Amino acid sequence: MNGIRVRFAPSPTGPLHIGGVRTALYNYLFARKHGGTFILRIEDTDQSRYVDGAEDYIIRALEWCRIDVDEGINEGGSFGPYRQSERKHLYRQYADMLVDRGHAYYAFDTPGELERMRIESEKKGETFIYNSAVRDKLVNSISLDPVDWNARLDRGDPFVIRFKMPRDEEIHFDDLIRGHIVVNSDTLDDKVLFKSDGMPTYHLANVVDDYLMKISHVIRGEEWLPSLPLHVMLYRAFGWEAPLFAHLPLLLKPDGRGKLSKRDGDKLGFPVFPLYWPYGETARGYREDGYYPEAFVNMLALLGWNPGTDQEIFSMSELINSFTLERVGKSGMRFDPEKARWFNHVYLQKRSNNQLALEFREFLRARNYHTDIVRLEVLIGLVKERVSFVKDLWDQTDFFFRAPENYDQEAVSKRWTESTPAMLRELIAVLLSTADFSPSGTEASVSSWIKSSGYNTGTVMNAFRLVIVGALRGPRVYDIISWIGREETIKRIEKGISIIGSKKK
Repeated sequence: MNGIRVRFAPSPTGPLHIGGVRTALYNYLFARKHGGTFILRIEDTDQSRYVDGAEDYIIRALEWCRIDVDEGINEGGSFGPYRQSERKHLYRQYADMLVDRGHAYYAFDTPGELERMRIESEKKGETFIYNSAVRDKLVNSISLDPVDWNARLDRGDPFVIRFKMPRDEEIHFDDLIRGHIVVNSDTLDDKVLFKSDGMPTYHLANVVDDYLMKISHVIRGEEWLPSLPLHVMLYRAFGWEAPLFAHLPLLLKPDGRGKLSKRDGDKLGFPVFPLYWPYGETARGYREDGYYPEAFVNMLALLGWNPGTDQEIFSMSELINSFTLERVGKSGMRFDPEKARWFNHVYLQKRSNNQLALEFREFLRARNYHTDIVRLEVLIGLVKERVSFVKDLWDQTDFFFRAPENYDQEAVSKRWTESTPAMLRELIAVLLSTADFSPSGTEASVSSWIKSSGYNTGTVMNAFRLVIVGALRGPRVYDIISWIGREETIKRIEKGISIIGSKKK
């Protein structure tokens, strides 16, 4: 393919939903696959919904995901500006061009008048549609005498410019994902293209900008599919060649019933935004929840696209090489929060013990624990496979850093008997006489003592673990005591005997 140019065009109305990130990702993968250009365009024509901080959030989210922008508000480019509010001087001329060609018209109906007509239609059990069936009865440049409507323009009466949708015409168009589609024009309304505040609507600005920026493929969410007939008609009215369209399937709730929303994430305990949103009603983010960007991107890529193989783990370069629009599905994709965790688990396992130790060290420092990085690497190797996030390492290793203050009562009742203290005092003697306090050294000494004393291995090791950890959890006891050292091991055994023994009397 030659001259591939795609764009991600979000509106800065709040945090970027992961569905939006997926749209950006698919555009990016498609552009990179074909040696094309990926453009970030900010569509802020609806100033009433503009939210401070949203534009910067969009940029930071793409940066975190390693989705590199070729042209945009920060990168510049030959087709800027890339913020629609800075292009508003362009749109009126194109709206007037459509009026001059008979494809659009001025409408002077007030919002109050239109609302009354909607209410009257509802009373009759009908739906009010501003289209070819009613427009010649309303207040616009089609129904009014030219002298009248020109006088209204001259004296500055408020107006909008509407597209003149043809009557009873079959509109044929194609979508790269959904195939050939036919829509009758009588089911469509005469959409507003230019508003009374001097700003274009999404429909006009979107089409004009895509044309001027030489966009070759429009890859966007399914929610824009109902707008496609109008956009196709706009391209025809201007006499422009339309780009190719591809409308992506929705991201659905985990139960598959409806579009995934922030409320679903709040209710079920997972984020629906890439980064933490700090304004107004705050929202958690995947980055702050401990996800790696590679895992997040890998997970998103497979929510709607499949490679045609059993492969699930893809680097960005592998995604670029494998991605095709032909393998994007039509049906909505259910979001599975457990699968998202699985992806992060896989990527965490791929990281070296040194990388994870460096990350975990920052977590420990915040809790005032300072440990040599080499010792931390050993610790990571013991528990790495048990966790999906760096923050979870603490839950698997807290007993390495602090002796237990409490002991699991269920374990105590099952594993502690009157003979346990005496047995543990014998164990102390064995450990004090063990020269090699490595895991293999202590295991050899303790195993030999258990065998020669006729003790049950499970009885000894469960009691041993209980006084060292406080519960029956964690990696091998020999690995734990080797890490905490002989002195701390003896102290914990003595403390356990004292505390548990006093409560069992």
